[in-house]
Amino acid sequence: MSSANVTRMNWKISDPQDAVDDDIRHIRDLVFVRNLLAKRGATYAELRDCDTVIDGVRRQLADSAKRASARFATAA
Repeated sequence: MSSANVTRMNWKISDPQDAVDDDIRHIRDLVFVRNLLAKRGATYAELRDCDTVIDGVRRQLADSAKRASARFATAA
């Protein structure tokens, strides 16, 4: 890993808005995979597991959004 990648990763962690964007992308990807699994005949248990992961990332998104909004509230 180059030092440029390390710097970028550290910057993303410190920017709450980037965390929100990453969480949204992650949820979209998970929903896409869940739909693909459903079309291919995944079991109810497999789909339920996907839903559990999606719900966890949604909670993470809510926390990220709170941090991002707090950052902007202090800037005002």
